[in-house]
Amino acid sequence: MQGQNPRGSKGRERAYRGIGVSPGVAIGKAFIFDSEEVVVIKRHIDPSHVPLEITRFEEALIKTRQEILNIQRTIGERLGIKHAEIFNAHLLVLEDRSLIEDVIKKIERERYNIEYVFQQVGDKYADIFSQIEDDYLKERASDIRDVTRRVLHNLLGKKREDVSRLTEEVIIVAYDLSPSDTALMHKEKVISFATDIGAMTSHTAIMARSLNVPAVVGLRDISQKVTSDEMIIVDGTNGVVIASPTKETLRRYLQIKDRLHGIEERLVSLKELPAETLDGYRVALAANIELPEDVPAALAQGAEGVGLYRTEFFYMNRKDLPTEDEQFEAYRKVAEGVRPHPVIIRTLDLGGDKFLSNLQVPREMNPFLGYRAIRFCLGQPDIFKTQLRAILRASILGNVKVMFPMISGVDEVLRARELLEESKEELRKHGKKYKDDIEVGAMIEIPSAALTADIIAKHVDFFSIGTNDLIQYSLAVDRVNEKIAYLYEPRHPAILRLIKQIITAGHRENIWVGMCGEMAGEPSFTLILLGMGLDEFSVSVVSVPEIKRVIRSVRLGEARAFADEVLGYSDIEQIKARCKKMLLKVAPELLELKGGR
Repeated sequence: MQGQNPRGSKGRERAYRGIGVSPGVAIGKAFIFDSEEVVVIKRHIDPSHVPLEITRFEEALIKTRQEILNIQRTIGERLGIKHAEIFNAHLLVLEDRSLIEDVIKKIERERYNIEYVFQQVGDKYADIFSQIEDDYLKERASDIRDVTRRVLHNLLGKKREDVSRLTEEVIIVAYDLSPSDTALMHKEKVISFATDIGAMTSHTAIMARSLNVPAVVGLRDISQKVTSDEMIIVDGTNGVVIASPTKETLRRYLQIKDRLHGIEERLVSLKELPAETLDGYRVALAANIELPEDVPAALAQGAEGVGLYRTEFFYMNRKDLPTEDEQFEAYRKVAEGVRPHPVIIRTLDLGGDKFLSNLQVPREMNPFLGYRAIRFCLGQPDIFKTQLRAILRASILGNVKVMFPMISGVDEVLRARELLEESKEELRKHGKKYKDDIEVGAMIEIPSAALTADIIAKHVDFFSIGTNDLIQYSLAVDRVNEKIAYLYEPRHPAILRLIKQIITAGHRENIWVGMCGEMAGEPSFTLILLGMGLDEFSVSVVSVPEIKRVIRSVRLGEARAFADEVLGYSDIEQIKARCKKMLLKVAPELLELKGGR
């Protein structure tokens, strides 16, 4: 692709408008990324060669699956499980019996080489998905195309373009970027993305926000209009890409970039200060992590411990289950790393879109409503107790707390506590030490738990509100479905009332209440949650300084009055406008950092 198509005149400023999916400004050289469409030659084969071709196909599937598992592990280590889960869709394509059987039947019937047959079938499936009006399902077409290219490369013995060895900072410009493309990019060298296609839920958008780099998608033909090494500006805040900027344009954007950098530096300078209001009311501000290696970055941003340690990464993309000792070592590192601050270890939250690769757990019609999280753990007590014993052993090495996910009612809490006591007894028998009075918490992320929070509160030491699922379940919205994503609204009066109800129920039973969902890390919600009485905010590492800035900008009484005011509104747009106006008053620079959102 590079240099083979007519492009814009280098040297003359051109502006292209798309969808800004990750805010900020990047200035640098364009790197035109060629996704390397594979050229396949069609040829007839002898009937006796059909079994050999099918064997080659099966070997390519196995090799491709291993490649994707390796990429998934890499991205999990770099960016966390949430983003590694993107590759579950790729693995499902490789395991799709309908697709595989279509390939085998076609080669047996038509007797063409396997590369040609597989490309034909893969393209057919991708075309079907691309014609569906639902934007989320359209994204599955790119998954199929990415897997098809990868299998074809393995069949042909070709290597794909390697962007992991970039030697200078570049802005990636492409028609599209697959998850496996972005997973292998050197994140210190890739400073921005600009693509022809994509939306807010596209893989490129998700990865750009994860890497905290500016990105614009949906630019239609940017990959044909820009040349490699051409100077470009990506304005992810306003959804604009400028090629060959004039000196005046460059000067203006350098000023914007410097101003945004200055805001970020001032925010990080707060790291040694407490999350405390102007009148001395202090709350806990912790970080969400997935790996022990995340701890230094969390502390460097000013987090006071870990409010959510996701443990699923141990269980994914491996042939065996993690041992008690293996888990203990990881929990020990985190506990010692944040001591004397607390670490809340969430027990295994598999299911939904996170699968155990080594257990034969049947696929479900509605996995998010199925056999997952605490339900899985209670149904697999041996797996659950192995983890509980590891957590208990780590509890004597720091301020460790344990938390059960996806609680729907008090019976699950009681049964989980029984298994916790059994785990203690097993440790006692083997002479292993643990903290007997370890604090136990429940995640409140299901409407039934929110509505019975007063009952559940009698049996736990704390709550942590998981807003991602609470909003999804309460509003009946799949938040990654672009067609209805607008309905996924944290400011919905029902959500605000549920949160207030949970906090009130916890406080009546003298337990503290935290929040670990994405809502906790959004500055426009901070004053509402503070005013409602939230005791702990647990947020992504990069959000810690922003939330601290808002908390340190108001008096508690002001936050309480604001929360009461907002709880009285019935119109979502009115709530949005009021939140934006309040943030503009107390921390206007954060609005600039977020592009006014």
